[in-house]
Amino acid sequence: MYRHLMVPLDDSPLSVETAGRAVELARTLGAKITFFHAQSDYGASSIGALERVMSPSAFNEGMAGEARALLAKAEVVAREVGVPYDSLRVTSDRPHQAILDAAQARGCDLIFIASHGRRGIKGLMLGSETQKVLQHTTIPVLVSVVESNISAPAYAAPAAVIRDEHRSLAAVIHGLEYLVREARAGTAPQFPLLRAMLHYITEFPEKLHHPKEDAYLFRKLRERTPEFNDTLDELARQHADGHVLVSDVEASLAGYEVDPANGLPAFAAAVERFARAQWQHMSLETKVVMPAAQKFLTGDDWAEIAEAFAQNGDPRFSADNDEEFHQLFVRILNLAPERVVGGSPQAAR
Repeated sequence: MYRHLMVPLDDSPLSVETAGRAVELARTLGAKITFFHAQSDYGASSIGALERVMSPSAFNEGMAGEARALLAKAEVVAREVGVPYDSLRVTSDRPHQAILDAAQARGCDLIFIASHGRRGIKGLMLGSETQKVLQHTTIPVLVSVVESNISAPAYAAPAAVIRDEHRSLAAVIHGLEYLVREARAGTAPQFPLLRAMLHYITEFPEKLHHPKEDAYLFRKLRERTPEFNDTLDELARQHADGHVLVSDVEASLAGYEVDPANGLPAFAAAVERFARAQWQHMSLETKVVMPAAQKFLTGDDWAEIAEAFAQNGDPRFSADNDEEFHQLFVRILNLAPERVVGGSPQAAR
């Protein structure tokens, strides 16, 4: 039986489904996972060469890429269900060879790979890499079809977006908890990183994600059935309580910066209260609300929810805001200590 899965991920939205399916398989098998991402050499590209001279800060961001953010969200999936994991990122212009080398070096006995990713040229390129893996591997490969001609259920796309936003938030919270543990162990506080994390939390889930859930997902479910009204009332209350908990973290962080020697206990306690509430909140949504919504909501309901989570007239919910916070999330993960990605006590070795 397979005991160690290599799971290559690209930077397409379909990686959300790939990670989820791989984790479910690993849990069934009692196996561990190594998540893997190969990114191209940005410094060798024409844009990278120009930015190196014209804008060193932009060049550094381009070099960092989105690998750590991508892997962090995959790790959330494994951590949620207790599957041991590790993460690996490399720079390579031959992804198939990088996948095979990493699988061999890590002792993986199964490569779990998507059939293809984005449509168009990039999708074809990823498809060709999958073919090359199949042609050259000496390790068994399981190809997961994450995009096909079979029509997906109406809820598939908006549900994937909601799950992905939950995983982004979870990755940032995990990073906050990690930094608190490090500070308690004597590591000097990283206040710019902590401020960036808190800015992401206050501006994205508090002002963007949660209002969408209230205005669309929760409202639609109430309209279709009264069965989950108590749960929805509780979630709405938790959204309101979340504002207070975030304010407590903000205030305690300000005190911590003024007095690093004595401000840690209050800041750590505020982070713990906030994180505990968020884990409970996301668990209730994942285990109760999303299955109920998939059962009771209509195709038109999901279309409206999908539009809300993509773009609509309210500037709080604009596509530009979503992209801004995506870039902020990527920047946070690139600033975070290396051990935040792949550094869980559950990491596979």
